[in-house]
Amino acid sequence: MISSLEPKTQQQLTWEQRLLKNSNRSKMSLKPEYQELKFTLHRKLLDKINLEALATIDNQRVRGEVRQALISLIDGEPTLLSALEKQQICDEVLDEVFGLGPLEPLLQDPTISDILVNTHKQVYVERKGLLELTNVTFRDDAHLMRIIDKIVSQVGRRVDESTPMVDARLSDGSRVNAIIPPLAVDGPLMSIRRFSTDKLMPPDLVDKKALTTGMMELLEAAVKAHLNIVILGGTGAGKTTLLNALSAFISSKERIVTIEDAAELQLKQPHVARLETRPPNLEGNGAVRQRELLVNSLRMRPDRIVVGEVRGAEALDMLQAMNTGHDGSLTTIHANTPRDGVSRLEVMVSLANANMQLISIRQQIASAVHLLIQAARLSDGSRRVINISEVTGMEGEVVTLQDIFVFEKRGLSPEGKVLGRFAATGIRPKFYEKLLAAGIRLRPDLFDEVVEVN
Repeated sequence: MISSLEPKTQQQLTWEQRLLKNSNRSKMSLKPEYQELKFTLHRKLLDKINLEALATIDNQRVRGEVRQALISLIDGEPTLLSALEKQQICDEVLDEVFGLGPLEPLLQDPTISDILVNTHKQVYVERKGLLELTNVTFRDDAHLMRIIDKIVSQVGRRVDESTPMVDARLSDGSRVNAIIPPLAVDGPLMSIRRFSTDKLMPPDLVDKKALTTGMMELLEAAVKAHLNIVILGGTGAGKTTLLNALSAFISSKERIVTIEDAAELQLKQPHVARLETRPPNLEGNGAVRQRELLVNSLRMRPDRIVVGEVRGAEALDMLQAMNTGHDGSLTTIHANTPRDGVSRLEVMVSLANANMQLISIRQQIASAVHLLIQAARLSDGSRRVINISEVTGMEGEVVTLQDIFVFEKRGLSPEGKVLGRFAATGIRPKFYEKLLAAGIRLRPDLFDEVVEVN
């Protein structure tokens, strides 16, 4: 009888082999004599070859030639190594020369979303929203500092005692933050937020139970009707992922200007102008912040402005843009609830103009922002939209909000999974008239929807 199980594809076999190989490498790397041999070979290799001359040659050919040089060096060492050990030490030295050393296997693992380096002795990763300790280590702080220097120098930045904090990004777009002594007490620290090459589209978020089909229908209508949307959430809550997904609903006929500290957004429309901030140079001059880019973007004839994250005085310019003909703008801010989000906007606007009265700030927010979307990472690592709230206006001196959809947490399963339900509040939003004016009509039962999550 033929088995009903399908044969594994070559891609699956390759991935399983890579996982086993990385596990073996981690075990070997813990041996001090192995580390010593690896760095000895690394130094001898750099003395033997001219990497600058090889830079003009095809990458695969270079790695092949350097591998051959490594094998000849290994053969000249008194240490006896098996064929597998020779292969592994070659891979690790090549990672030191061409990649990011011990981090290279982690960067090749698509299941990892964050890499957290806590000094040279300890590296954590995040998979599916949960942290786990790895066997990856660095030789010492100097080894870790060389990797950090390699990353930041590739994007024209630096990190030293005079500039002990730095933000950078890898060639694939992943965000990197490094902080070194004297600010980091126990040694250099580095965090890498992985850049996903597989952009999650709206149906993917529904499939992952981040929100319901009805909630996505409402958000699609809001984007197409040019409502101004602010996405809220903590670090790692999925704000940028949701912003990317919602951008898929923007018409390809519109001109979009994106403004970010580190370019992450992956908009697929044909007419996108991407802007990125610039840090100060060695003399401390030449910094270009989001506020300057936002002011400049108003002269670029945008139909929509998308700001990766508002975190300072640029909030005032963002609200004014929303109020002066740039409807349909999107942005994200750090906040734990929609009400906290309004409070944060008030604080950020006051940073831009300390003389502006609080009532005027609140009036700006109430007239500019239509929709607040609260994203959260729950205790089981899942990411969900837990609130969709409408800004309904002012009542006295208070910005009034009303929930349209909420996620109600009901407890945990025996496996630790969060149980609950997405529920519509039964309230039809005031901006529904704007949807009708844009020719969008939602199904009548959408605002009564309840979906259980098991």
